[in-house]
Amino acid sequence: MKKSMMFSFIFILTILIGCSNTQSTKNELEEISIMLDWYPNAVHSAIYMAEEKGYFEDEGLKVKVEMPADTNDPLKLAATGKVDLAISYQTQLLMSRAEDIPVISIAALVRHSLDGIMYLKDNGIGSPKDLVGKNVGYPSSSVSEAILKTMVEYDGGNANDVKLTDVGWDLMPSLATKNVDALVGAYVNHELVLLKKEGYDVDMFPLTDYGVPDNYELILVTGEDTLEKKEEVFSKFWKALTKGQEDVKNNPKEGLEVLFNNENDSFPLDRDVETESLNVLLPLMDDPSHPFGYQEEKVWKEVAAWLYQTGVLKEEVDANSAFKNIISK
Repeated sequence: MKKSMMFSFIFILTILIGCSNTQSTKNELEEISIMLDWYPNAVHSAIYMAEEKGYFEDEGLKVKVEMPADTNDPLKLAATGKVDLAISYQTQLLMSRAEDIPVISIAALVRHSLDGIMYLKDNGIGSPKDLVGKNVGYPSSSVSEAILKTMVEYDGGNANDVKLTDVGWDLMPSLATKNVDALVGAYVNHELVLLKKEGYDVDMFPLTDYGVPDNYELILVTGEDTLEKKEEVFSKFWKALTKGQEDVKNNPKEGLEVLFNNENDSFPLDRDVETESLNVLLPLMDDPSHPFGYQEEKVWKEVAAWLYQTGVLKEEVDANSAFKNIISK
């Protein structure tokens, strides 16, 4: 009887110690924050997959995902250390560095441009030069202006003869109602997919076909001071995220289900749209010659030079100081 009681005591004690160790391990997870570029959508699937599968926890991390109140917030908050990481745009980071905002890119999330000139096919537009004499909507962005000018002039047209109308973020309604003939600043994985689903006959001219250098559409950003303190932590974050991305690639349906479980109530997702969006995104996030997230010096130099040549940047920016790879080639 005494042996039995002793065995029971040891068994219970072992369970309690195990629970205590598990709780202790969870309490020791290092908390880091990441701010998205927008509301949760297909491009963020790997983040939620890594969380769902426990990959962040495996790396000793507890990741807090935040949404921006304004599209300019991610870079600003990363620069000041109010968030550890942020998802932003290569062009926006270079413009910020020109204003001495101390942000730096540590990985490329989407390796290729998503932007372009979107148009209704029945408007008689066969190439960018056909926009001469027409009305193009855009979200009041100097980069969008530079894109339009570069593409139209590369195609042999006079960009000064194209009317630009600031439509804010009412991009789709302005094209659908034919208030404008084309758009700059609309994305191939979002507005194009949505408009096609609604039955509009739309298409896009890719940037790279008409003189605009390819760019890292979405990048992972942090503040320079934060990087000095947390570079090792960020490497662990990207290691976990890479596993999440692999899972999404191998099983997109599962990746989307995890995403839908994390959608924001204020921004409900359309299942068909996000499914098609992910189909568009996955090839643009990958490069068989480089690890997921690796950034090339050539891309940073070409984009920085183009921004300066088009007058978006008033002074040249050192492209090499704008990024640092946390991924080994």
